[in-house]
Amino acid sequence: MTNQIAMILGAAILLGLGLDWFFNDWTATLYLSRKLADMVEWMAFWR
Repeated sequence: MTNQIAMILGAAILLGLGLDWFFNDWTATLYLSRKLADMVEWMAFWR
């Protein structure tokens, strides 16, 4: 991963978090965080 791609992905994540905070009061962020944790556990199983 190049620095430019990492910066774009970081900016996209921060933008998404900012929009979620502004519009939904963190509800979607908590849901997606739980789903991400489940996916990480699932991927660790297959590793």
